[in-house]
Amino acid sequence: LVFLPGEREIREAAEALRKHHPPGVDILPLFSRLSEADQNKIFEPHGQRRIVLATNVAETSLTVPGIRYVIDPGLARVKRYSYRNKVEQLLIENISQAASNQRAGRCGRVSNGICVRLYSEKEFNERPKFTDPEILRSSLAGVILRMKSLHLGDVERFPFLEAPRAKAIADGYQLLAELGAVDDANELTPLGKELARLPLDPRVGRMILEAKGREALTEVLVIASALSGQDVRDRPQEQAQAADEKHKKFDDEKSEFMGYLKLWKWLEESRGGHGTEHKLSHRKHEQLLRENFVSPRRVREWRDVHSQLQTVVAEHGWRLNQSAATYEQVHLSMLSGLLGNIGQKSDDEDWYLGARGIKFWRHPGAHLSKKPGRWIVAAELVDTSRLYGRGLANIEPQWLPPIAGHLIKTQLLEPHWEKKAAEVVALERATLYGIVLYSNKKVNFGRVDPKAAREIFIREGLVNDDLPEDLARQLPFIGHNRRQIAKVQALEHKSRRQDVLVDD
Repeated sequence: LVFLPGEREIREAAEALRKHHPPGVDILPLFSRLSEADQNKIFEPHGQRRIVLATNVAETSLTVPGIRYVIDPGLARVKRYSYRNKVEQLLIENISQAASNQRAGRCGRVSNGICVRLYSEKEFNERPKFTDPEILRSSLAGVILRMKSLHLGDVERFPFLEAPRAKAIADGYQLLAELGAVDDANELTPLGKELARLPLDPRVGRMILEAKGREALTEVLVIASALSGQDVRDRPQEQAQAADEKHKKFDDEKSEFMGYLKLWKWLEESRGGHGTEHKLSHRKHEQLLRENFVSPRRVREWRDVHSQLQTVVAEHGWRLNQSAATYEQVHLSMLSGLLGNIGQKSDDEDWYLGARGIKFWRHPGAHLSKKPGRWIVAAELVDTSRLYGRGLANIEPQWLPPIAGHLIKTQLLEPHWEKKAAEVVALERATLYGIVLYSNKKVNFGRVDPKAAREIFIREGLVNDDLPEDLARQLPFIGHNRRQIAKVQALEHKSRRQDVLVDD
């Protein structure tokens, strides 16, 4: 059993081993995203030497039978939340002493075994004794929301067994502010109190609350439950092309969220039992799923989470929409929980400009039949070899102000008198987390700053005589001014002087 940090390292090692080992050696990869059929190969009886290349999923989640030797490089990919970039990062790190001992325990379960650590005893002794608790490497938004709703006092003073850093707490508040759950004083808003009553991740809860108001609950429950687990689509290494062909029917042109809805509909219809249609047996339905490279186990997990969300909705007395929601209704609901994951495509490159100046790329495994558009939202941003967006969907920038008004910053530029509109206007520029949503939008400056608008009107409209004629006719003094100016100009011409008429 060889422990490696991630999928890429496993594939590279497998390729290298196949070149140097005789055909009688089984080389089996093992990682969480591997298809169910490929994972089950490690449990099948065999009569030859076997090399299993695994991530830390083989530390505790799965017990690989018959292991005599463990090779431990001492590395693992650890999910950490980046408080700077607001994204989940999968970083390769040295494992702790406890994890190292756990790996050593994988060998010798049946008979004596050997563990070879590819690092020194000195380095082992210098490593931390235990892996960091999850609370120290996760977003604290959900924890803060629950504590606020239960009136447990300041999060900063709560006696945690492992106290989170002040920066992590500030980040948790920031996410809750993004969701509209806390106000400027970090107190729960009415929406925040409603969100706290949902036993869900704050982002998912926010999507569901928005979907309730937009008549899109039916669709959003399906999508939210899909995002809460692993993708049900299998892609075995030796049948990757065949799997891609089967999965094409679930791909959508504009949105991976809509792809989940297509997949869910297919799962429902494939069971049969509608009208006079014969319903497939459980065994035959699972066989059909496998033929289409869909994991029955992950489908069951998806259904379980969906059922749990339906129960939460029913307990609150909310009704599912019977009519299909529009693309806009669905994606406005999803956006409400993902405002920090929007992106605007660069003009010349393939990357997207995201919140707070970050750059991210479309994930290579995105299930879209066409390239994403200029504006997108991602279900998650994950930092591996580069920052990738997963679960992409096209959006329109004009959808953002209604749900992100509390986050959008506006600037009024170049206030001036506009003759055609007969008012003082300014050019408005709006940004969300540094991304320009629109610019050069004309707005009535008088409603924003009446005093400054009055001065501009007098200087540019009245003094410069730049009024529309229908307005000028309504103001008797304009005609009087024009006659006086004409007299002065005639005097200047007669006396051959240019300094009689005073300018503004």
